[in-house]
Amino acid sequence: MRPAQRPAPRPAAGGRHAVRIIGGQWRRSLLPVADRPGLRPTPDRVRETLFNWLGQDLSGWRVVDAFAGSGALGFEAASRGAAEVLLLEQDPALVASLNASRERLKAQTLRVQRADAIAWLRAAPAASQELVLLDPPFAAGLAQPALAAAVRAAVPGGFVYLEAGEPLPAELPPGLTPYRQGQAGAVHFALLQKEETP
Repeated sequence: MRPAQRPAPRPAAGGRHAVRIIGGQWRRSLLPVADRPGLRPTPDRVRETLFNWLGQDLSGWRVVDAFAGSGALGFEAASRGAAEVLLLEQDPALVASLNASRERLKAQTLRVQRADAIAWLRAAPAASQELVLLDPPFAAGLAQPALAAAVRAAVPGGFVYLEAGEPLPAELPPGLTPYRQGQAGAVHFALLQKEETP
């Protein structure tokens, strides 16, 4: 007699894996994760920690998820009541997937834009975002330029989140101070706060 085999976990539609929204109005909803180079959704435990740091209610916040990928961070912010969430992504297939998830969840406060994240942040209106989410591909060397671009876009007292494959740089762009930091396996993550203007 052959031993019973465990059924394989079911991927999301289209043969892809999925990530689950962990809080807010869309809690337990699945977001598809395409098999794309460098795409690595933020782990559940890291997202839970981040939104514990921020407080669970983001009502009224303007948020940009600058390297959206699966959209896990941006949808999580929208699920928790953010007034405006913009997902920036360059890959056209991922843009289409993000738009499909937005329509499926009827996420009225969330927009998707195909754009270069750093160029968009550099051109964004100054002090226009309460939260800037940065999760660039680990091997791309984008952490420092992304932080420098994000400072300008964040409101005084607002937050910039960085996820990277290495610890937070010792020298941060002027105007940013560490708020909280953590590590989960190979993932280093940090929440930084923009200094209040005198």
